[in-house]
Amino acid sequence: MGRKAKFSFEIKMDVVQRCLVGKTTVNHEAVLLSIHPERIREWISLYQSLGEEGLHTTSKNTAYSADTKESAVLDYLNGKGSYAAICRKYGIRSSAQLRSWILKYNGHEKLKASGTGGCPIMTKGRKTTFEERVEIVQYCISHEHNYSETAEKYLVSYQQARNYSVKYESGGIDALKDNRGKRKTPDDMSEVERLRAEVKILRAEKERAEMEASFLKKLGEIERRRG
Repeated sequence: MGRKAKFSFEIKMDVVQRCLVGKTTVNHEAVLLSIHPERIREWISLYQSLGEEGLHTTSKNTAYSADTKESAVLDYLNGKGSYAAICRKYGIRSSAQLRSWILKYNGHEKLKASGTGGCPIMTKGRKTTFEERVEIVQYCISHEHNYSETAEKYLVSYQQARNYSVKYESGGIDALKDNRGKRKTPDDMSEVERLRAEVKILRAEKERAEMEASFLKKLGEIERRRG
């Protein structure tokens, strides 16, 4: 199974239903699937707000009106619910989207309607440090190469998120260094710094591989229960 494999609707539905009826816990399922418990909580929230449709992977980004975004942000800032509760109320597919809107709102940016998962994806890139590029690649690997989500989280363009991942996969950690110009810059690293950065990304790759192995195991368990 490749890196881009996602959890199927059947897997998510099975986990959500068993969590809701008390047959298992979020933390237990998170360990089995090698993912963060928050991700399973998001599945539960999506199911409670959107039904089974919320658990289907979609290639289209969900559109949210400016009013919906502002209402969701104000509800959270006024203490009317947790991230999960607000997402359920407004049918928001990811708490990361809500957090992004809150950051924009607090930064006095106008919240605009969009069809890009609730948050306009930057079309123009921004300058990033080597440390940021490492963090971006690490996050991207850990989240199934979801370039849109990565771009939204780190406020970079979709193309940057993708290019950093491609560069790392083709050239390793050194490919993330900014080698423009001939003079040595603060972006140059010591060997220790380079190794630390490489370990950080390798750890994300290892966790991703373990998650995929656990996915196959979980799928087998579900098929045996149904058989």
